[in-house]
Amino acid sequence: MNTPKRIPGGKPQGAREVAMSVLHNVETRGAYSGLELNQALNAAELSRPDAALATELVYGTIQRLNTIDYELGKRVKGWPRKVEPWVRSLLRLSYYQLRWLSRVPAHAVVDEAVRIAKKRGHAGIGGLVNGVLRGLLRDGFDTVLPAELSAAERISLNQSHPLWLVERWVERFGERATENMCAAGNEHPRASARVNPLRGTREQIVSGMTDAGMEVLPSALAEAGIVAIKAGNLGHTDWYRQGFISIQDESSMLVAAVADPKPGMRVLDCCAAPGGKSTHMAERMRNEGVVIANDVHPHKEALIRQQADRLGLSIVETTTGDALGLSERIAPESCDVVLLDAPCSGLGVIRRKPEIKWNKTEDDIASLAQLQGKLLEQAQSMVKPGGALVYSTCTIASEENEDVVRAFLINHPEYALDPVWPEEVLAPLRESGNLPDGFEGMLQLLPQMFGSDGFFIARMRKKLR
Repeated sequence: MNTPKRIPGGKPQGAREVAMSVLHNVETRGAYSGLELNQALNAAELSRPDAALATELVYGTIQRLNTIDYELGKRVKGWPRKVEPWVRSLLRLSYYQLRWLSRVPAHAVVDEAVRIAKKRGHAGIGGLVNGVLRGLLRDGFDTVLPAELSAAERISLNQSHPLWLVERWVERFGERATENMCAAGNEHPRASARVNPLRGTREQIVSGMTDAGMEVLPSALAEAGIVAIKAGNLGHTDWYRQGFISIQDESSMLVAAVADPKPGMRVLDCCAAPGGKSTHMAERMRNEGVVIANDVHPHKEALIRQQADRLGLSIVETTTGDALGLSERIAPESCDVVLLDAPCSGLGVIRRKPEIKWNKTEDDIASLAQLQGKLLEQAQSMVKPGGALVYSTCTIASEENEDVVRAFLINHPEYALDPVWPEEVLAPLRESGNLPDGFEGMLQLLPQMFGSDGFFIARMRKKLR
């Protein structure tokens, strides 16, 4: 395998060069955008405004890649494959900034792009970049699509999602819901946090944060959740450091609420890192009982332990190993609640990790579904008669969700779906019209419903003998 070439021209200097470098590495090396961006920002030591601009350019460009490439393909011969990767990244981020960001004057965006092109390449590349961007400014940015496109093709280009994924969603959810889902995937993820009830009520913590000058609101979806409108990075606050809150998406908070463990129970989280759901269950148990938090990666055990310590939770016991072998380490039928938050394709968290939509394939979904079925087979053996088995993913693919659950239930008649979820979970779903008719005990949350991640949750009950 050939190692992709580094971008010429030395260390990135400004926000756009940092963004260009990150985009280049995400495309050519398969780097994760979040990790790559954090490393680049730490190395570049940008000001807060420049770091914010670089972040916006990286995530926004990846989110809108389909639309950007469609438009640039009309103007650049051989686009994108016959254009050097770093030049692709520069033109893409410049297009994104010109079309979707208005706080920087257009002429400044073009001038900076040309400067970077000349610095990293030569005058000819500078001329190409200048001509393309000034042509766009002259002609405007309205994407005009051919009239004969199908609904899926139109949504794919307008909302910048891969066609195969849009076609799947249109077939499953319909055209309107799919367009709304794709539009939600292009929005900025909002900051949310879970309140630690051992340190205070949600009302007390919201009041305290408001008094400190933050703008926060109670979540409309999760009883333990708060949404930050203007609060900076919540992970850098004393509220976080002192264990009053944990950073977590609102949809993710529902998983522990659906599991509904009680004080004194023995609970197992099969795939626990980084520990959000394990610690949430421990909080709901009032730190009474046992929560076994297992993960396959040894280096992530420390992350779970750190979260438990920060929150003052002593009942979380960490263990490391492949979840496919858990039944060899934990006694059969020894747990009141078993949670399997399974590895998945992640199609519900596209707004947080936009490269997912370009990196995943239908083959990935099929192979993950096989693994999920095997993991569920392991998890079920450790549930006591009368106990609960909760299965969750952060994806929107029936093969990984409903199909996995229904196949499991066919093979395990001792289990049945359990629709008796806590009222705190059902009430906001019912009031918003998002609780399915004839609710059986499994739910697909879509990102446009509450502005939270797409999530699937199923609760099953093991029958008493």
